[in-house]
Amino acid sequence: MENKKIKVAELFAGVGGFRLGLEKSNYEIVWSNQWEPSTKLQHASKVYEARFGKENHSNQDIATVPTKDIPDHDLLVGGFPCQDYSVATTLHNSKGLKGKKGVLWWTIHRILEEKKKKPKYLFLENVDRLLKSPASQRGRDFAVMLQSLNDLGYAVEWRVINAAEYGMPQRRRRVFFIGYHKSTSTCKSINKISKEKWLVEDGTMASAFPVGQTISLQEIELSGDLVEITNEFNKEGKLSPFHNTGIMINGKVYTGKTIPSYDGPRKVLGDILQNGEVTNEFFIDKDDLPKWDYLKGSKKEVRKTKDGYEYNYAEGSMIFPDALDNASRTIITGEGGKSASRFKHVVNSDRGLRRLTPVELERLNMFPDNHTELEGITDTKRAFFMGNALVVGVIEKIGEELYQRIKNND
Repeated sequence: MENKKIKVAELFAGVGGFRLGLEKSNYEIVWSNQWEPSTKLQHASKVYEARFGKENHSNQDIATVPTKDIPDHDLLVGGFPCQDYSVATTLHNSKGLKGKKGVLWWTIHRILEEKKKKPKYLFLENVDRLLKSPASQRGRDFAVMLQSLNDLGYAVEWRVINAAEYGMPQRRRRVFFIGYHKSTSTCKSINKISKEKWLVEDGTMASAFPVGQTISLQEIELSGDLVEITNEFNKEGKLSPFHNTGIMINGKVYTGKTIPSYDGPRKVLGDILQNGEVTNEFFIDKDDLPKWDYLKGSKKEVRKTKDGYEYNYAEGSMIFPDALDNASRTIITGEGGKSASRFKHVVNSDRGLRRLTPVELERLNMFPDNHTELEGITDTKRAFFMGNALVVGVIEKIGEELYQRIKNND
């Protein structure tokens, strides 16, 4: 298996962050899908095709793609949307339980359920809020997800990773999961080893992103089917039982808090700037400065709702302009465009205050320069892509560790 490529299907592909990270190791994307439901022009898919070619790329609503049209693969990857994963009803047919239509988690579930040759590995990403949602039953959505993967024969390891804590140029916190099918040697190894040792030393995540603290693991038994978990999980609890690190195997969850351990080089916002090459439209007009100052500043004021109801509003100030000697704040989808905003990045350059360019936003996510540049795609749209993207360096490091494990074990 020395040079055998690991076959990957990439769902919710966006502009290809997973692919860029995985192709640094011996992975081959055999099929990809990107579909934006709310827009007629499929901009992200166009960028993906321009960079990686049209072959084996699908720009069709994934919910309508028959499983038989997706080629067999060893690894299924994707950053799926954070939605309500609750299960509404039990069906009395062989299909068992099904979640709500339009919730894309159940599309992943369907593919895993219907594939005769199931992928042996999963590598998925989401916002870390998933571990705590919904507010009325903290952690319920994640419990539904874990139990549904347990039913399909997978063990799941997860970790919340903030890219900047491992030297990358953006403070972007996301939860990453790896699923191991019970037929893999890795799954068999997890069964035999101490779960704490796996999570802090030997596991894929701990090897890719070391932690410096041992943890006292809490055990949670996932009991009941998906409807029962939907209705009953953590009904009384104010806090989610799921911490930033954990593993689920055979319906048992082991979870605790870890602290990153990293003393390597660090990239900061100042390192990625395109100074000297920036065109005028990114500079803030002096007349607009008061607006930026107001939005970035602290506020205590009385505001009115549309119905005329008055309430006290308060918020703290943001660093303005952004500090160049630290990793940047998280890029959001509304990063582009000229209008003043509390959340857009602003840097001080030799020619005055300015917003970040599309290339700088790409660099903060560790994409190649001009990856999203394409005729007909505006700078605002390019910024939107980066607000939705992931930090490629995180995918690369986890992908590398996972590859070594697959090569050596399976």
